[in-house]
Amino acid sequence: MAASGSSSLRATASRERHNHIPPSSHSSSRNLNNGPIHNHSVRTSKERPSSASSSTSSSSSSFRRSVTPNHRIHPSNNDEDPGRVRVAVRLRPRNAEDLLSDTDFADCVELQPELKRLKLRKNNWSSESYRFDEVFTETASQRRVYEVVAKPVVESVLNGYNGTVMAYGQTGTGKTYTLGRLGKDDASERGIMVRALEDIISSMSVTSDSVEVSYLQLYMESIQDLLAPEKVNIPINEDPKTGEVSLPGATVVKLRDLDHLLQLLQVGEVNRHAANTKLNTESSRSHAILVVYIRRSVHEIIDKITSEEKDTRTELPGDNHVPLVRKSKLLIVDLAGSERIDKSGSEGPLLEEAKFINLSLSSLGKCINALAENSPHIPTRDSKLTRLLRDSFGGSARTSLIITVGPSARNHAETTSTIMFGQRAMKVVNMVKLKEEFDYESLCRKLETQVDHLTAEIERKQKLRENDKCELEKLLRECQISYDEAKDNLVTQVELLTAKIEMQQKLRENDKYEFEKQLRESQISYDESMRNLVTRSEFLEKENARLELEVEKILGELNHQKDQNNLKREKIVQLEISLKPSKKVLADTTQMYEKKITELIKQLEFEHARSVGAEEQVDIMKKLISDNQKSIEQYEMENSTYQKTLADTTQLYEKKIAELNKKLEDEHACFEGAVEQLDMVKKLSSDYQNSNQGQKEVHELCVKLKETRQLHESAVYEVQTLKSEYKNLLEEKETMSDELQAARQRLLVEEKQRKAIEYELVKLKKTAPEHDDFEDKKPYTKDYISKGSSRFGAPMSLQKSNPSRELSGQRATIAKICDEVGLPKILQLLTSEDPDVQIHAVKVVANLAAEDINQEKIVEEGGLDALLLLLRTSQNITILRVASGAIANLAMNEMNQGLIMSRGGGQLLAKTASKTDDPQTLRMVAGALANLCGNEKLHTMLEEDGAIKALLAMVRSGNIDVIAQVARGLANFAKCESRAIVQGQRKGRSHLMEDSALEWLIANSKTNSASTRRHVELALCHLAQNEDNARDFISRGGAKELVQISIKSSREDIRNLAKKTMKSNPRLQADTHA
Repeated sequence: MAASGSSSLRATASRERHNHIPPSSHSSSRNLNNGPIHNHSVRTSKERPSSASSSTSSSSSSFRRSVTPNHRIHPSNNDEDPGRVRVAVRLRPRNAEDLLSDTDFADCVELQPELKRLKLRKNNWSSESYRFDEVFTETASQRRVYEVVAKPVVESVLNGYNGTVMAYGQTGTGKTYTLGRLGKDDASERGIMVRALEDIISSMSVTSDSVEVSYLQLYMESIQDLLAPEKVNIPINEDPKTGEVSLPGATVVKLRDLDHLLQLLQVGEVNRHAANTKLNTESSRSHAILVVYIRRSVHEIIDKITSEEKDTRTELPGDNHVPLVRKSKLLIVDLAGSERIDKSGSEGPLLEEAKFINLSLSSLGKCINALAENSPHIPTRDSKLTRLLRDSFGGSARTSLIITVGPSARNHAETTSTIMFGQRAMKVVNMVKLKEEFDYESLCRKLETQVDHLTAEIERKQKLRENDKCELEKLLRECQISYDEAKDNLVTQVELLTAKIEMQQKLRENDKYEFEKQLRESQISYDESMRNLVTRSEFLEKENARLELEVEKILGELNHQKDQNNLKREKIVQLEISLKPSKKVLADTTQMYEKKITELIKQLEFEHARSVGAEEQVDIMKKLISDNQKSIEQYEMENSTYQKTLADTTQLYEKKIAELNKKLEDEHACFEGAVEQLDMVKKLSSDYQNSNQGQKEVHELCVKLKETRQLHESAVYEVQTLKSEYKNLLEEKETMSDELQAARQRLLVEEKQRKAIEYELVKLKKTAPEHDDFEDKKPYTKDYISKGSSRFGAPMSLQKSNPSRELSGQRATIAKICDEVGLPKILQLLTSEDPDVQIHAVKVVANLAAEDINQEKIVEEGGLDALLLLLRTSQNITILRVASGAIANLAMNEMNQGLIMSRGGGQLLAKTASKTDDPQTLRMVAGALANLCGNEKLHTMLEEDGAIKALLAMVRSGNIDVIAQVARGLANFAKCESRAIVQGQRKGRSHLMEDSALEWLIANSKTNSASTRRHVELALCHLAQNEDNARDFISRGGAKELVQISIKSSREDIRNLAKKTMKSNPRLQADTHA
């Protein structure tokens, strides 16, 4: 009954109010949900009803109660059509490039803010006028833009409606500045994101309201979390009933205050993809979406309840005060700028990013066109961007769009496209709905807390009663037990006392009996002892007389024994003298054994080292098939010498063992003689056992004999170990010979395979077309493709068309060769003996490496190791140049960069640069090192391998292209270092300061090459951001050069970066003022 009552209450108590829109039978509008919406959820400006019809509709319409009342359409009184998308246009100020390039032309855009119109000049005598909801000049402040464009949407979101604020325009026109500017140094420069959240936080209640944010980016059709970069490919879920779009898995953070928001936005800005292009040094390469979830409670009492509902309701405490809650969502979308490849100069990964950006923007344009033309089909599923914005265009959200344009006539086509997009967006009308729900969650929480409190109180009282009962029972049991114990103790004590009394009586009787018995025995023993004393005294008298006679005899024997003792002493001295040379012989033999053992160990180590060297040589022979025959012969010679030395050592060991055996036999004979002498000594000493001196001497002789026996046993053990080591050496010799035979067989098989592959390549050479300029037109580095050469005064487009056709034809030929031959066989040809075969094979690999699809396969099949081996061993300039270009192409991938450095690629590139003066080879090597400098994790390895010094040393060639690559590498290195310092991942002085890079950058800051100058200026700005470099900058003139960059640089973004760097570094600022 409670469940049914709550469901009926939920169904009847919510309300839905619609805008006063008249029904129309001749048109059916559609929204981005790609489904029909009744009562015209989407209308074009041509289909707006008149005021009379709208008033009639409003008078005839009435409030209706829905079964699932989750939304209410907001009635607007101050605007004739509140659901229409509001579009404003903002003009970017002219920068230095516009001033230089458009000096002879007027602006293509003319603003009339008082009429809210924009004139777009086709030429000097014709123009077109467009009307917008608001027109902002280049002097408009950030505050005014926010109050006109975003503040009405923010107020609607605070009232419970969904809202969207979006920026659209060409790259470099100020979209990110308008929306995402943080304004940490200057609060007046804050963008719409910070200002909108500041208003929302100030109007929230701390106790009952909540604000949560998610910060995402759409990068190459993959939704990624900017607050948690590890979360990628976040799916999009759509509710089939309500059509709401959700992003499960995205990080949702509850905001505490404005400082917390700024921290989150700064983290997202660091994780967002950006790159340096010709149109913008910090070009956004993804669509950024800030999602704000707002939950506000509405203090409203429901008084209108029908009688039927009262009958079905269950009586709940406080059910006439059901709280209301409003849930709304605000989207702030910073779209990536549309761009043309020929103007932005995008290439490689930047080209792929531009493709996805333009594809998603074109899908959005198609949806806007379909909505504006009232098309029956809206293609929302062509892109994830249109799926995310389905509620913003043609949905239930209030949407404001700001389009940004530039004044330059060079971008007339892009400006026209942006303006037409805004004009079509103005025709889209949304059905604004209020999302208001009963806050049953808070009511349930209150009731649950009350129930929990009551149940806890009841349980507490029950536990108290049970505890009291248990304590009483316990006390009763304890008393009973103590009583029983006391009773038992008393009985046992009485029994013990009686038993003790009886025992004492028995003991007294026994003691009396024993005393009497002992008295009788003592009397008998006294009598016997007296008789024994008498007999003993008589015996002692007789024995005394006999002993006197014996003493006289013993004295005579002692004198005789002394004479014999002297003779024995002389014999012992002679024995000691005879034993001394045997001891010396044993000591010499042990020393000799130790020396021989050390020599054997050294020889074994030497042989082991030689075996390890042989294994390394076998590995090298596998890689270098061309030198297999020579290495085999050399190895056979070494084996023959090894066998000779092994035979010599075995003969020596056998001779030494024979000598040792002879010596052991001699020692054994000596030992037997000593044993015989000792036996004689023992026989002689048997008569002299009573003398102490004879016993000591015999004991010493026994100890010496034991020592000699131990020495003999150790010598025998050493001989046995030498024999076992000799057997092990013979076994190792046999295994080495087996391995040599197996290696010879493998080398023969590989030689046959190599000849077969060379034969196939010769056949392919005959079938494939040959070009003399094959290597010069291959894309060994990504920037080499896009560079146009205008030396002969020909137009750029004509110069680019022919190489692109030739490249496409050559790529088709290379793809055909790769399909027919196979990548593993092509990589095997890199080790061929024929230099022509090597050159053709490395050209094919270099062209394959120019495609991102082939790079992973090349690395997996060992192509990277083969290219590095060519750099290490080859002396051919063409092979070195092409191999360096292939490594440069592979270095565009971050994963390959780590592999290149871990396998010594940095050192090999540095050595290659030092041993050649060919400008084309140096350009390839510099391009590869420049790509590696773009990875901050490899900076320490590059410094240790000498790659930075080699990069600076390559400017000796004086070639413009080489110097440009060097400048690009230093710019990449400095930028990564400054980013790591800002993120707190690195501290200390820059590595470039130690390699004299600052002096070279200052000396080349005024070069004639625009590309080189731009990279040099960027490198100086990023190096100056590190406070630990300030002293070097001041002492070497870098601070003055930074001031010149901030004033005279041809690019506005670089000037702004230089100014910002000087402001952030107080030491540089003080030096410039001084």
